[in-house]
Amino acid sequence: MTPRIIGANLVVRLRSFSRERSAMFFTFAFPIILVLVFGTIFTKPEHLNFELPVQDLSKSEASAKLLAALTTNHTFLVTAIPLDADATRYAKEHKQNLVLVIPADFMPRQVQRVSAGRDGLTVPLTYVYDPSSTSVNTKIQALDGVVAAANQQATGLAPALKLTATSILPEQYRFIEFFVPGIIAMAIMTSCLSNALNMNAELRQKGILRKLATTPITRADWLVSSIVYQLILSVVSTVAILVVSYFVFDVRLHLNAWLPLVVVLEVIAFVGFGMLLTPFAKEAESASAVANAFLFPMMFLSGTFFPVEMMPAFLQAFAKVLPLYYVNEALRAAMVFADGPATLRAAGVTAAFAAIVFGAGILKTRWSEVA
Repeated sequence: MTPRIIGANLVVRLRSFSRERSAMFFTFAFPIILVLVFGTIFTKPEHLNFELPVQDLSKSEASAKLLAALTTNHTFLVTAIPLDADATRYAKEHKQNLVLVIPADFMPRQVQRVSAGRDGLTVPLTYVYDPSSTSVNTKIQALDGVVAAANQQATGLAPALKLTATSILPEQYRFIEFFVPGIIAMAIMTSCLSNALNMNAELRQKGILRKLATTPITRADWLVSSIVYQLILSVVSTVAILVVSYFVFDVRLHLNAWLPLVVVLEVIAFVGFGMLLTPFAKEAESASAVANAFLFPMMFLSGTFFPVEMMPAFLQAFAKVLPLYYVNEALRAAMVFADGPATLRAAGVTAAFAAIVFGAGILKTRWSEVA
């Protein structure tokens, strides 16, 4: 290997990359946009306001206390509906998926123990709901919780059963903390695989690779410069994602030595994967199609955007043979769970995949074959 040749090839690649606005967008801007969009949607969901139309037929002190409880901590945004309106018709006409009706005889003394189960409580409340709505169950659960708390306060009777939540994590994390490591893994994969395929296909189509066989550059120089080039882009992309996540969403992740190690392993793995796929991209125009055929299944089935456990069993089994799944697992184990053994296991699988595909890529990359 010749450092001067590697450096010269690296400079050429970086200059060429700086002229490709679309490549710069998908390498740097697109992952940041995903973080901003999903972070905005899912950050602090506990502070979302649920609109709740309420028909208060009681107009009593008890109903006033219940309405106050509904708006505590901004759980619901309560709006009053006319007393003479039909609640069911109102819900249909105004496209409301949940309407609460407080009866005229709603009083604390009516809350009594159920004779069949002495620890159960009943409340004379009615709600009208739309079962076809995807969000109505969440609103009903929130309403049940508020009513149970108001029940206990009115009667002084503690519920028979009490749930105590215990997290598997030492700290409380939000969706965005789990999402950012997946975006980092996806951005690196997309950059390495797409760039390796597109560049090699374009250079081969233009006959440049054939001419390289007559220059002092060796296959080792070419491969090392490719890895260093992709590593520079990956580091810049990772830092940009972390900076935006920190300043916009106040993300708190564990940044340790595992992060650069996993990034290097992923770069080597997907550069090698791109080298293996290069023979299938006969022309520069077909390189994107070949890349997308592998990028999209891994992007959506490897746990980047949602947990793998949400998928059917056969898809879960398929996800666990995809290399991006183990990169996601390694980054989340390191950055979220701070679990060294779990990180090591997932990184080990990634390293094995990197060694296999990169070794096969070296054997496959010959000037006479790629030219």
